Amino acid sequence: MTEQKEANRPLRIAIVGAGPAGIYAADALMKSDAEVSIDLFERMPAPFGLIRYGVAPDHPRIKGIVTALHKVLDKEQVRLLGNIDYGTDITLSDLRRFYDAVIFSTGANADRALPIPGIDLDGSYGAADFVSWYDGHPDVPRVWPLDAEKVAVLGVGNVALDVARVLAKTGDELLPTEIPPNVYAGLKENKAVEVHVFGRRGPAQAKFTPLELRELDHSPTIEVIVDPEDIDYDEGSEAARRHSKQVDMVANTLEQWAIRDQGNRPHKLFLHFFESPSEIVGKDGKVVGLRTERTQLDGTGNVKGTGNFRDWDVQAVYRAVGYLSQNISELPFDDQAGVIPNEAGRVLVDENADGSARYMPGTYVTGWIKRGPVGLIGHTKGDANETVACLLDDSKNFGAAESPELDAVTDFLESRGIPFTTWAGWYRLDAHERSLGEPEGRERVKVVEREDMLRASEPHKV
Repeated sequence: MTEQKEANRPLRIAIVGAGPAGIYAADALMKSDAEVSIDLFERMPAPFGLIRYGVAPDHPRIKGIVTALHKVLDKEQVRLLGNIDYGTDITLSDLRRFYDAVIFSTGANADRALPIPGIDLDGSYGAADFVSWYDGHPDVPRVWPLDAEKVAVLGVGNVALDVARVLAKTGDELLPTEIPPNVYAGLKENKAVEVHVFGRRGPAQAKFTPLELRELDHSPTIEVIVDPEDIDYDEGSEAARRHSKQVDMVANTLEQWAIRDQGNRPHKLFLHFFESPSEIVGKDGKVVGLRTERTQLDGTGNVKGTGNFRDWDVQAVYRAVGYLSQNISELPFDDQAGVIPNEAGRVLVDENADGSARYMPGTYVTGWIKRGPVGLIGHTKGDANETVACLLDDSKNFGAAESPELDAVTDFLESRGIPFTTWAGWYRLDAHERSLGEPEGRERVKVVEREDMLRASEPHKV
């Protein structure tokens, strides 16, 4: 019989991934009636995941979510253990020694594939890589090729808008943000004067949020252009507008842009609808164009091809067709859906002989690794609440952790020579980044190099 957890100590929980999803799970655990002790493991030296490395630098409103996350990490029941690579520095087998249960909230940081000819040409990029570059991620190259004068962005979600906006803005426009020096230097040399965003369906099917869309038009250097012929709706589209205020607001904004006179701002940003990418055209291994097939609505809000193709003169193509989670060692993985199989957050292994679900004991998921990379950051709160409710329901049957003491896991990490970062270390790094920005009147300048982050946050470990 499995030894049960001692009743006189807190429930020890490990959360792998200290982005919003993981921090929301910690918050849900602390708001429950259970006595808990939580360690958040993070691959990066700094916390906040998508907020720090996935949100465009000119979106301080969204980055303000960090303030709420800060309050969670300030609680005494939570510890941050950063700069720890799950699967390399620590495994699930290791975690089971120290914790009663483990929640995975590792998110999604790879680009979803787009299987069209030419996708591997020089000049064809994934949006996730570009976002990581301009957000100062330490694990991507320090330079980015920005020598294309005409650029295509494939996709009509908020990530596509971020990529298009950063490509269309000037380096000086983005300098007041937290971008690091290498990103500013790269954007200063950016040659793009035309950015074309392509969606295969219509305005009512675009996945932009209204505020993000309207922000495109706020730049003094960007002229947003919509072709009146792309404003088209069928019965399914009209129904979508009636049932969603957001869909209607997006459609209204696009309609207004389609009928206005074109201004003279120097950079042109075109939003194209009913154009389905069919091939990235290359010459001598480099991108020289994009071929799209014109589509038309079929009555349901979906589209069908018309057989009419058009070639667009572009020298770079960025695909922003969705993120994909990556396989996690020691856990099952659905390669097609890009998620860990689960039911309400319980990791699903397979079925028992009677057809009932068989779960991996004490193992849970939340956020994008649970349901796929869809929805806004705040939507992960519901994920966290559902997962935590299941965990607490199961907790009476948890096997006892072998070494639940707080020092046990840190002693283990130190014995392996892993220079892990802490919440106190984040405060030191935060102060350092703010001090770098102060002479220039900026809120902060983000530190990029992992070693420099460690030197600022945990100087005695470098």
